[in-house]
Amino acid sequence: MQALVIVAHGSHLNPDASTPTYEHADTIRESGVFDEVATAFWKEEPSFREVLRTLESDEVYVVPLFISEGYFTEEVIPRELRLDDWDVEEWDSDGTSATHATLEADDVDKTVHYCGPVGTHDAMTDVIVRRAETVTGDPDVGDGFGLAVVGHGTERNENSAKAIEYHAERVAESGRFDEVKALFMDEDPEIDDVTDFFEVEDIVVVPLFVADGYHTQEDIPEDMGLTDDYRKGWDTPAEVDGHRIWYAGAVGTEALMADVVLERAADAGADVGDAIEEVRRRTRVAGTDTDASASAGD
Repeated sequence: MQALVIVAHGSHLNPDASTPTYEHADTIRESGVFDEVATAFWKEEPSFREVLRTLESDEVYVVPLFISEGYFTEEVIPRELRLDDWDVEEWDSDGTSATHATLEADDVDKTVHYCGPVGTHDAMTDVIVRRAETVTGDPDVGDGFGLAVVGHGTERNENSAKAIEYHAERVAESGRFDEVKALFMDEDPEIDDVTDFFEVEDIVVVPLFVADGYHTQEDIPEDMGLTDDYRKGWDTPAEVDGHRIWYAGAVGTEALMADVVLERAADAGADVGDAIEEVRRRTRVAGTDTDASASAGD
């Protein structure tokens, strides 16, 4: 038997923080490729520490629903899962290239395939592009548009910016959008000045966050000038300094994120059958030909 566990941060304050995790788990559960699909959280129940005990399967694939490598993926999650002999050097990562490590959790007698975070997987580039398609309602969006990939940015974790820059570079290399920029909340270049970085009139803004919350629903819209009070909402697109801003909200709420979770597990050796293709088909943005390419990487 094989099980999938999606681990995420969660929140005691924001009831919507865990919603994307549950939704992606449901999507994968419906595919039927895992005998068990479970979720676990740092700030909600069930906890990281408990989740392995809830499973019957002796082979478990753990996928962190986090954007970047760092404290949680390298220290907290392995510690709480009690993964014997965990060593971050096993990933041999440059900050965006963590893949997986196979370890034993002897206290529950299970083999755990611990995966890198979803946010650094190449398939996340496709989700960013899909997010742009969804917010504009255009499966071919790109020509005449700019794309801003937005992250938090922090001096405490240099990998936070690396993930944002990595995907922005991948989208730019695809040539789909006229302009692509990586912007940040807490370091330069800042999202506050988004219109200064683009010449094109239409700009899609996609925040690389797992769930909508304080940053994506309050800080970023106000910082960009979409509204002077987030409680009043904003237009999509919104007119700002002679540009139209198409604000997409957190990338993690995009249904295609379930595909990234599956790809992480498959890279670690999980038998996922044709579930990846099925999830891509089922989550394709409305109006898109099911046989057409919908991503930068296709």
